[in-house]
Amino acid sequence: MGWITEVKTVPQAAPQRHTVVICAGHSNRDPGAVAHGYTEAGIVAEFRNLVSDELAELGIRHLTDGEGVDNWPLSDAVQIAAEASLAVEFHCNAASPAATGVETLSRSHNQRLGSRLCHAIADTLGIPNRGAKPETAGQHHRLAFVSDGGGIIVELFFLTHKQDLAAYLAGKRGLAKEVARVLADAARAS
Repeated sequence: MGWITEVKTVPQAAPQRHTVVICAGHSNRDPGAVAHGYTEAGIVAEFRNLVSDELAELGIRHLTDGEGVDNWPLSDAVQIAAEASLAVEFHCNAASPAATGVETLSRSHNQRLGSRLCHAIADTLGIPNRGAKPETAGQHHRLAFVSDGGGIIVELFFLTHKQDLAAYLAGKRGLAKEVARVLADAARAS
């Protein structure tokens, strides 16, 4: 008697239709916010790399602004963002120790994707969703990445809020997977 195996068909993913760029805010020269023994630049470079790995697993071709803990100067990131149809730069917010949550900053045409990213991050980390906001709002407002590059600034969480930081550190791999899923869906959308 032979073995009968069930063959399961996996739905074919839609083809990638949009160019994708993911960047890390700040750099070795400009660490950004510093709190609780962490720098914004270090956190967002690591997160960019995690998201890049997840996008590669999903078959999404993309560019980054560097590897490891390095990232390109802002002028170079803006240039590649301007040529991409989907560009995201990761940051951390910093304010009073009571401020908490995720938000995005973008032009109006990117606010729908910004909202999806906010929901994915808030749900995964269990932090408040501060929402998708115009580029003129927030600590990183009017950055060239948005104004000149047309990208989305993703303020992942407040580095100055101990619980936000703890949630990120405990859930960063799962968060990278969820953010990559949202970006992959957007990259395949018509």
